Amino acid sequence: MARHRPNLLTWQWRGYAANHRNPINLILHLVAVPLFILASAVLLSALLQLRALPLILSVFGLLAALALQAHGHRLEAKAQEPFSDTADAVQRLLLEQFFTFPRFLLNGGWWKAWKTRRRH
Repeated sequence: MARHRPNLLTWQWRGYAANHRNPINLILHLVAVPLFILASAVLLSALLQLRALPLILSVFGLLAALALQAHGHRLEAKAQEPFSDTADAVQRLLLEQFFTFPRFLLNGGWWKAWKTRRRH
């Protein structure tokens, strides 16, 4: 059964720093989130222009970005809360890519986590 969160963005932000401390995960997110955003833009363009090759490449880019992040999350000492269903997964993944990680990076949270990272 889906878990309803009235303000998913606030909920995600509250635990974000605690789930992003591993140095490898930090680096993977630094690469994977921009890849996800770029692949999303290419996907949208490919769909609007009905172009097959960019569509295929963008899907591979999205999958690669998500796989990199999933690997990074497995390295964290504190695991993220599991997805409750497909809708929860899609919402949380999209929010992380387009809002939460960019906010984490731009407000200095990424740098703070990097400076205080634990050696693994």
